[in-house]
Amino acid sequence: MNPTNPHLAPVTVPDPRLLPRLQELCDLSDPYAHGPAEDELFAAAMAETNAWHSARSPFFRSLHESADPAGAFRAPLVHANFFKRHEVLSIPRDDVHLHLTSSGTTGQKSQMFFDEWTIRSAQRMVARIFERNGWITPDQQVNYLLSSYQPAPDLKLGTSFTDNYLCDFAPAREVAYALRHTGAGHEFDPFGTIAALRRYAEDDVPVRILGFPAFLWFALERMRAMGLPPLTLPEGSLILFGGGWKGHADKQIGKDELYGRITEQLGVPSERIRDTFGSVEHCIPYIECDQHHLHAPVYSRVFIRSTRTLEALPYGEPGYLHLVSPYITSVPAQSVVMGDLATLHPAEECACELNTPWFTLHGRAGVSRNKSCAVAAAELMKGMS
Repeated sequence: MNPTNPHLAPVTVPDPRLLPRLQELCDLSDPYAHGPAEDELFAAAMAETNAWHSARSPFFRSLHESADPAGAFRAPLVHANFFKRHEVLSIPRDDVHLHLTSSGTTGQKSQMFFDEWTIRSAQRMVARIFERNGWITPDQQVNYLLSSYQPAPDLKLGTSFTDNYLCDFAPAREVAYALRHTGAGHEFDPFGTIAALRRYAEDDVPVRILGFPAFLWFALERMRAMGLPPLTLPEGSLILFGGGWKGHADKQIGKDELYGRITEQLGVPSERIRDTFGSVEHCIPYIECDQHHLHAPVYSRVFIRSTRTLEALPYGEPGYLHLVSPYITSVPAQSVVMGDLATLHPAEECACELNTPWFTLHGRAGVSRNKSCAVAAAELMKGMS
């Protein structure tokens, strides 16, 4: 264990007698370990988690009893939208350690509840991936630009919680926010964002930019429109995106163009620009490798489901993204079908050193009323491009 970051510290399952294999799985220090032993351990941990929720959630018990024995780890599919309309807990309310929501100022909200084990084990997964990439730098200060919501009283958004948590891996010299709290909500601040970038380019410490890609793109566009020259952020700077472009497909640009413009205007090389995927309903971290592919860590398994039949699809065929992990003991969300369309690819189709499958996202399925926090955030940018 690396003692320099508290998020790598041990954490114990709620009941070691009932969840020993889950403990063993989440204690794996290599976040991309793979092989028959890891597969067997994952299946055993899923069986423990299914039994845990069956004993504590009447909702899940009824689903589990009717689940297809040949299905993925006998875990029935639950759509992420279910958590927008129902609060289903497998723990007493007194054991809720953290309550987060998925939506912003508008739209339906997923209400997710976490016991201490669930949120800390998810944080430890992030820490292990950061450690593997060399991104835990306790002796190196950085300047942060958070392309997300400035903290505010009663703000429980998962994206805000995550972005602020990611600041724990390197000490902050300064923190700036793209979405400023006004006292009556949040507003995108393009000029403050540009000012922070220009200020950080003159400093002598690396910069870490975290959050929605759309805000950084709009800042780069504004810089170009204002005739501002390109900047060179200090060596070691890192950009980690999360939240996607949901709700603004008409303004979304391709990843290659976005990363190219960042390198051109901010001087950050492509391998230091990474996208991430996660959700409040499934907090497992999916972080791009240096080839920009979202690999599954050892703590989860990824499937693609037919949009017509929900049958599992082979590699390369698009469908609903289905994410499975036994880590969560607070809510029966160990097998969640997302509203995202994706394709799954074998490890050997990526040139990086990781040996786990990876997926490509193709956008959201569904209707406009199913809004995420990225949608609500994007609405704040209307008229500001």
